[in-house]
Amino acid sequence: MPLVLIPAYEPDDRLVALVRELTPRGPVLVVDDGSGPGYAGVFAACAAAGAVVASHPHNRGKGAALRTGFARAAHDWPGLDIVTADADGQHTPADISRVAEALGGVRGAQTAPDRPQAGQLALLERRATVVLGVRAFAGSVPLRSRAGNALTRRAFRLATGRDVSDTQTGLRGFPSELVPWLLSVPGDRFEYEFRMLLAAPTAGIALEEVPIRTVYLDGNASSHFRPLADSARIYAPLLRFAASAVVAFVVDTGLLLVLQALTGWLLLSVTLARVASAGMNFAINRSLVFGARRTVPLRTAALRYFGLAALLLAASFGMLTALTDAGIATLPAKLMTDLTLFAVSFSVQRAVVFAPDRRIEPAHTYARE
Repeated sequence: MPLVLIPAYEPDDRLVALVRELTPRGPVLVVDDGSGPGYAGVFAACAAAGAVVASHPHNRGKGAALRTGFARAAHDWPGLDIVTADADGQHTPADISRVAEALGGVRGAQTAPDRPQAGQLALLERRATVVLGVRAFAGSVPLRSRAGNALTRRAFRLATGRDVSDTQTGLRGFPSELVPWLLSVPGDRFEYEFRMLLAAPTAGIALEEVPIRTVYLDGNASSHFRPLADSARIYAPLLRFAASAVVAFVVDTGLLLVLQALTGWLLLSVTLARVASAGMNFAINRSLVFGARRTVPLRTAALRYFGLAALLLAASFGMLTALTDAGIATLPAKLMTDLTLFAVSFSVQRAVVFAPDRRIEPAHTYARE
């Protein structure tokens, strides 16, 4: 059985019941994310049931609690795979075991006896896989949970071109070799898990889904998810990219209209406007949108970006020509064209232009507090 890692903030006795079921099967690590003195009894009961309890002195967020757990796992259980689960009773012991079994099956299928599987070479020589315990969202599901998953699922498909049926699941299985990568993913709160999914394709990490039960207790009243603040964190990369695209669109469209009015030459107008707006868009995206991924040298990123810009320019000109020839005015034709190419641009910039270095960073060490 892999190590089961459970981040917890202000939990109740459901966490204790879960720990009691899990500890006979294998090690359990609970991270108290600054719940405070009022919850000391719950964590003491978890420790009495056999779990190891790590604590934050104050609340830092689910992402920070998970990273603390991953670092502790690398220190105290090196080489042991990890399954993360929530503390509010949504993940049953049976489903946790199902994800653990799937993770073991993936590892067994990918491991060959004549290939080294120790250290960082393992990730470079085989395709690492994260196992997701996914819910069907059938039956009585709170509206905010159903709507939230639908939105993040579409955002994920837009950003990566891939479909994940449950982007919000906290029940996930990780091979031990992925701990250094997990520690490098940014985000301290609920956005951490979504950013992890966004970063996985670029890092060459596969995602495998395992069906689990859809469990919501008391309308999911125990959830600490803040709809506005945490949704903004989750969608931040896409929102920043959209804002950058809007600025570039305003510059591009304004120059296009002015230059076409002055020259009457669509190709020249499109080209000059796109060059000016692309330079601005590259600077904004590199500094603000994909800033955490600036492991690519400036020259390399610039060559990739302007290569993409050239392809998008050709596509934009072709679509604009087709639409204007069909009798559509320049401005609505421009809107239709740029909206169509938006998703393509975001996905390619994330996956190729500003893709982080795929080399695995050295493992972080866990400093006991």
